[in-house]
Amino acid sequence: MAGPGRAPVQPPAWEEREAAAAVCGQVRDFIRISEGHAARLTREQKGRFVAICWTAQMFKHFKEPKPGYVADWADLPSWRQETDSDIFEGIEQTV
Repeated sequence: MAGPGRAPVQPPAWEEREAAAAVCGQVRDFIRISEGHAARLTREQKGRFVAICWTAQMFKHFKEPKPGYVADWADLPSWRQETDSDIFEGIEQTV
């Protein structure tokens, strides 16, 4: 917990890595199950999919995740929306 003179507590890196790996798997599975038709999604739809997968992983790993980790798409900063879309498209290129 943060307090005077103390830095805020950061979640353990392994939990974030585990969550990221799970999201990667979810995106890969989604692309495979759609038999490649996920390519027809808009860039925003791809980003939204990553964001909702990430949100679910945060609820799985943290009793009270940071609000920024579980924010709705419309509440995410544009850089985060773009990053989530980039993540989907990056994974898509490997499937």
